Amino acid sequence: MKFSCVLFSSILLAGFVPAQAQVVPAATSRQFSITAGGMASIFQPDFADNSYCIPASCGPGSYSLYPAAGGSNQPLFGAGAYVDVKLMRWVQFEAEGRWLRFHAYQGITQDNYLIGPRIPVYRFWKATIYAKVLAGDARMNFGPAWQYPQGTNFHGNYTDIAFGGGADLKLTRRLSLRLPDFEYQYYPKWANNLTLSPYGASVGVGYKFF
Repeated sequence: MKFSCVLFSSILLAGFVPAQAQVVPAATSRQFSITAGGMASIFQPDFADNSYCIPASCGPGSYSLYPAAGGSNQPLFGAGAYVDVKLMRWVQFEAEGRWLRFHAYQGITQDNYLIGPRIPVYRFWKATIYAKVLAGDARMNFGPAWQYPQGTNFHGNYTDIAFGGGADLKLTRRLSLRLPDFEYQYYPKWANNLTLSPYGASVGVGYKFF
């Protein structure tokens, strides 16, 4: 739902900017573009049903156990979508939604909905190297091992800040290949005010609408 709102806003923006472009030079108006695409991702969720206990003397099965960050031997796989909006050479934005729900260990899944600036760092041949800083919302399911006594799965929404980059390779005038897009995410206030740091890579294909 949140990603749909971002996509709808981008389409509205697409209608607004060309209307304004009538009063600016043609060379400037041609800089505007919108590219949307899909991607496949693999991520290290930084959680594998790890826990710690307060007080230290609490026994197994106690509900005073708390989730703790820690690497997982089982990466998450998922699908996603992205929208790149280019207003001009150095003013670009990216919005993305990612649903990491496959190959889940103990039912642990992560979804994220992010938006932020995207900067073209370097161009060569048909490729554009870019960097990005995104922020938004992450939804995490901790799996059945963290059920409350009444049987409701423990899940939560968290602030998610992502730092990343990658390369887009132009295949045709409209189509582009997203080469490995790397992303390091940071949840500044995760479970019990701890932090979490998932990271991973994505590949995808984009289509330029404007």
